[in-house]
Amino acid sequence: MGTHRPADGLGSSYDKSPAIRVSAEHRAWRGDAVWERLRRALGENDPATMAIDTYPGVDLPELLAELERAFPDALLLDVEALAARPREQIDALIDANLTDDRVFGVMSHHTLPDFYDADRLAEVARTVDAATGPVIVVGWGAALVPITFSTIVLADLARWEIQQRQRAGAPNWRAGNEDDDALRKVKRGFFVDWRVADRHKRDLFDEIDFVLDTNRSAADARLITADTFHAALDQAVTAPFRVVPFFDPGVWGGQWMKNVLGLEGESNYAWCFDCVPEENSLLIDVDGEIVEIPAIDLVFRHPRELLGERTFARFGAEFPIRFDFLDTMEGGNLSLQVHPLTDYIQNTFGMHYTQDESYYLLDAADDAVVYLGLKTGIDRQRMLDDLATAATGAADFPTDDYVNSFPAKKHDHFLIPAGTVHCSGADSMVLEISATPYIFTFKMWDWGRVGLDGVPRPIHLDHAAANIQWDRDTEWSRRELVDRVETVAEGPGWREERTGLHELEFIEVRRHWFTDVVPHDTHGTVNVLNLVEGAEAIVESPTGAFEPWVVHYAETFIVPASVGPYTIRPWGRGEGQTLATVKASVRGT
Repeated sequence: MGTHRPADGLGSSYDKSPAIRVSAEHRAWRGDAVWERLRRALGENDPATMAIDTYPGVDLPELLAELERAFPDALLLDVEALAARPREQIDALIDANLTDDRVFGVMSHHTLPDFYDADRLAEVARTVDAATGPVIVVGWGAALVPITFSTIVLADLARWEIQQRQRAGAPNWRAGNEDDDALRKVKRGFFVDWRVADRHKRDLFDEIDFVLDTNRSAADARLITADTFHAALDQAVTAPFRVVPFFDPGVWGGQWMKNVLGLEGESNYAWCFDCVPEENSLLIDVDGEIVEIPAIDLVFRHPRELLGERTFARFGAEFPIRFDFLDTMEGGNLSLQVHPLTDYIQNTFGMHYTQDESYYLLDAADDAVVYLGLKTGIDRQRMLDDLATAATGAADFPTDDYVNSFPAKKHDHFLIPAGTVHCSGADSMVLEISATPYIFTFKMWDWGRVGLDGVPRPIHLDHAAANIQWDRDTEWSRRELVDRVETVAEGPGWREERTGLHELEFIEVRRHWFTDVVPHDTHGTVNVLNLVEGAEAIVESPTGAFEPWVVHYAETFIVPASVGPYTIRPWGRGEGQTLATVKASVRGT
C-alpha cells in the first residue's frame, strides 16, 4: 500500500509545540540565571530558608549537585534521605494498591505525610532552626517540614517526561525498581505516586513563590515566579488553547503521522496523545523563553472555569475527555480488547468512571475494517476457550469466527461503550474520542506478537470475561454503534451533525461541515475539538473576548467552559475548502 498524505499537504502546519504567551511584564530565567534569582530570593529574607519541593521523578541527585555548585554557603538538606520512611515500610503501605499484576493496581488515597516519619520531620525542622546561615530543604515533601519557609519553590515535572526517564532506567520514588519493566513503573506512578503527588501539589499552589521547570536537566532548568505561573493559568481559561502532543511507537504502529504531521526519529508511531491533560504539558511563552508545566496544573487550579460548574460537580478536578490518535496505516491491527463496566472499574480498581470510547476515522485504506461487537449466535464458552488457548501460544485466535468486522472509511465514527469487544484493524488512522481513564484496556488477543521490548504484551482474560457484553451481537452493533449520523442544525455555509456517542456513554460528539462562519457555544461545559477536514480555520470571539486563534488540520484544541460563544471559519489555506470539525462535550451538562 502507498504512503498516505492528505490533499494539499494539510498536515504540514501541525504545531507540535503550541504555547500560551503571557504578557510582557512577566519574565523567566534559564540556566545560571535561575540560581542567581533564587540566591537573591534567599538573601532577601531573614531567616534565609527555602524549600524546593520536587515532583516524584525529578532527578534529585542531579538537582542537589547543581544546588551545591550554585549555593556553596547554604546548608542543603535532602528531606527524603532524612525523613522519609524506609523503603520496606512504604512498600508495605502501598502493597495492596500495587497488586501482583503487571499493569493494573488500585487507586491510592494516601497522602504524602503517610510516607514520612513525623518525628524525623521535626528533627529536620530543628536542624533548620539551629542553622546560622542559609538553608535549603530539597525533595518531594520538603514543604512538609514544620517550619515557615521564607521561600517555597515547586520543582514540577510532566508525566510523559517521567515515563521517558523510567524507560531509560530511572526508578519510581524510593522504590529501587530500576530493573522493572516500564509497565510496572507506570502502574506504580498511575495508581500511587502521581495520585499522592497531585494531592500534595494542589495544597502548595497558594504557598509557592516560584515554579521550577525540571523537564530538562537541572543545569538547563527554567524558573518563573508564582505570579507568572498563576497569570498563565488565569489566561489559559479565557481562550482556546492546545496542550503539547506526544508520540510513541508501538508494535502495530503506522506511517500516517510521520508523513502527515512531520515526525522523525522512529520506525513508526502508534500513538499520539493530542489531548490528555492528565499526561500532557502546557508550554508557557514568557518573552520568548519557553517554560513547560504539567497541563493537569490548569485542571487543578481552575476546574470550574475550565470544565464548567456542572462538569466539575460531576467529575471533580479531572478532565474527563480524551482525544488521541491511533495510527495503523501501513501497520498492524490493535489488540482485540474490551474495557471495564463502570461498576467493575469502581469495585476492582477504585476509579470512579470508565473508559468509554469511540473511533473517528481521519483516514483509511480501501480495505480497512474496525472489529466491533460479537457475531450473532456464537458460543461464548468456546470463544473463551479459544482465547485461553491462544494466550498459551498453542494456536492463533480465530477472530473472524467470533467478532464482527465492519468496513471503515474516512469520516466514519464507530461507538464503543464499555463492555464492547473491539479493535481497529490495520491501515486506519483513528482519532479516538473517549473518556480519560486510558490505562484500563483488557487485551484478549494480540495477534501472536510481542512488544517492542521483546516481551509478550499482557493479556487479561479474567478481567475481559467479567466485562464482555455478550448481547452486543451483529445486529445490535450495526444498529447502535456504526456511523450513526443525524443532521441536527443548518445555517448559511454550515451543517451540524450528531455522530455519537452511544446513549450508554457520557460524551456528546457533534460534527460541523462548513465553508463559512459557524456559531458555537460552550453552554457552560468544556469543549474539545479537532479540525478533521481542511487546512486551516480561525477561532474567534464574537465579543472580542480573546484574540483570534488559528487551528490547523488534525490539531486538537480545548475551549474552556468560561469562553461561552465562539465562532469557527475557514482561514488561510483553508479558504475555499469545505472544512469539518468534531466537537466533544459532556452530555447532560
